[in-house]
Amino acid sequence: MIGRLQRILVSTTCVLVMVVHPPGPAVAQETVTLEDAIARGLKHSARLAELQARQEGAAAVQAGRAAARLPIVAAQAGYTRTSHVDEYGIAFPGQPLRVLYPDVPDNYRTRVDLQWPIYSAGRTGALERAALAETQASVEDIAAARADLVLEITRAYWALVTARETERVLGGALRSIDAHVADLKTRLEQGLISPNDLLSTQAQRSRERVASIEAGAIRQTAEADLRRLIGGDGPIQPGSAGADPAAGAPTGALARPERRALDQRLQAAREREGAVRAAGLPQIFLGGGYDYAKPNPRIFPRVDRWEDSWDASVNVSWTLWDGGRRAAERAEAAAGARAVAARIDEFDRQASFEIQARQLEIASSRAAIDAAQEGIEAAVEARRVVGERYRAGVTTSTEVLDAEVAVLQAELDRTRAVASLRLAEARLARASGLPR
Repeated sequence: MIGRLQRILVSTTCVLVMVVHPPGPAVAQETVTLEDAIARGLKHSARLAELQARQEGAAAVQAGRAAARLPIVAAQAGYTRTSHVDEYGIAFPGQPLRVLYPDVPDNYRTRVDLQWPIYSAGRTGALERAALAETQASVEDIAAARADLVLEITRAYWALVTARETERVLGGALRSIDAHVADLKTRLEQGLISPNDLLSTQAQRSRERVASIEAGAIRQTAEADLRRLIGGDGPIQPGSAGADPAAGAPTGALARPERRALDQRLQAAREREGAVRAAGLPQIFLGGGYDYAKPNPRIFPRVDRWEDSWDASVNVSWTLWDGGRRAAERAEAAAGARAVAARIDEFDRQASFEIQARQLEIASSRAAIDAAQEGIEAAVEARRVVGERYRAGVTTSTEVLDAEVAVLQAELDRTRAVASLRLAEARLARASGLPR
């Protein structure tokens, strides 16, 4: 009966392993440190590429605003065919008819035209400064996205470290249980224990196997998440955790790129408000051109031949009434500036809270590491004592298994505490605006 139950249990476990972890070709495992992961993630990020393109677009808008100060020179050409008309002329005694308005159905015109806004009451300068602020804000957006990506990669990296450590601990527990199962079979055959001891251990092994399968799935998910961020298609082995990194002193919300971007956008909103205000003042434009036409309408009388002429002008434009359009645009710009200012205030409050929370999290994680280290030492000593008692025959195999699993669990607790500390430090650096 016991042998039949054992065969069924082994067969079921093998089927579960094949379903969850189907066999496949061996793939080389890649060892990646956190620094390597961050560098690769920054290089392959589509989000950063999108923001870089947006920054280039903002720079192009800025160049366009700056070019508005310069004159516009255009070359024009045209041809017009008109119907025939009766010629008009004057005849003087003793002289031939002098045609004043000839019949010229084919009209050709070329012109080089110049338009130059020489005074805009500050509107052009305000729009140029607004575009410059938006360009600088887009640069800060890229810096903020880089910081977010670094934090996300750090989170995914330490999640993989924890998942692999969990899988290792459960694998160690399974190996320990397997050794005890073999020992218990020998003892059962010798009649030293009851069948219940073996069945209880096998049942515990099944529970550990299920947990190991779940841990393997979590580890594969963590690997896939990290591969999504850094690229690649093979298994990832996290590099050595190394020593605890030294966290820099928090600098506050003002150092964060998002905060600087908000400041730039507030300045841009105020500059746009000034540009709308300036639109209600007189605007002065310089114009001019050179015409070469056949016939030239500026020359009288009209002659069917190519003639040149030129003109220069100074024009003043002043919108006295626009039905409330400018007032509405100014109100919109002012509301946008107030919205950005309110967002800055909320950002400062949230950032201050986040810095305090991360500092508390770091202190808690460091205390947890110390406690976990003490737990490892205590668990190792307990395993030694239980092992001696088991060899002396005064304790059960279940207690031995519990002691060994306790050691593995204590090691896992320390790994989790270290991962929590590293992640908390990365979050503090992100909240404080520390450069990476």
